[in-house]
Amino acid sequence: MKLPDCKIGEIYKVKKLYAEGALRQRLVSFGIIKGVEIKYLAHTNLKSNYEIQIGKISLALRKEEAQKIEVE
Repeated sequence: MKLPDCKIGEIYKVKKLYAEGALRQRLVSFGIIKGVEIKYLAHTNLKSNYEIQIGKISLALRKEEAQKIEVE
């Protein structure tokens, strides 16, 4: 399932990244790689932004970016 389909407050493991180029580099630099656990914290009312936690880092992603992260 993709990150926007997840439930708030749950912990998921990254299965695959569908991002390329600069976006892929940005996500990897924040530690979003295959096998890492992320916690889905919140989203805005219109689900245009998503907040996740990786270790001690909280990160906000746009909808287009969140859809490129497959989790299980």
